[in-house]
Amino acid sequence: MDWQTIVFEVIDMRSFSNLWFWIALAVMWSSASHWVMGVPFDMVTRARRQGGQAEADLADMVRINCNRLLYIAGVSGLILIAAISFILTMLGVLGFAYKVEFAQAVFLLAFPMAIVFGLSIRTARRIGAQQMQPEGLAKLLTRHRIVIQAIGMVSIFVTALWGMFQNLSHGLLVN
Repeated sequence: MDWQTIVFEVIDMRSFSNLWFWIALAVMWSSASHWVMGVPFDMVTRARRQGGQAEADLADMVRINCNRLLYIAGVSGLILIAAISFILTMLGVLGFAYKVEFAQAVFLLAFPMAIVFGLSIRTARRIGAQQMQPEGLAKLLTRHRIVIQAIGMVSIFVTALWGMFQNLSHGLLVN
């Protein structure tokens, strides 16, 4: 046996049985629920508790990130929608019609994040249109975070079920 065979027997390179995939999934959803629209959520809780300068900082940070998101959506929104749709469709077809496991794994990571990105743009438009006060911003960002966490829980659940199915079916085919 050569060293490559030994490495590939010890470390399974399939997506759903690879520990790095599950670590990446956990880090991705942890980051998505902590950085709500580019604002760290501890800043939201600090603004709610302390008020004053912490609320002003939150309002400034939200304004900057909302303007950034709205600029990106305004300038290249149509191109982004077309490119993301093409990539997600390509991954979906490769993954689920042609049974490419890597494409399935990337699709299960990317599709929910595309939904979160769309919700973030919608929330940014809402904030920009209403010119909210800091206490209203904190409530809205908290609700947005809860929605992101719900999407993350459903995504992790579906990915875990699909990953277990893939691992069990692969194990049955090998043995």
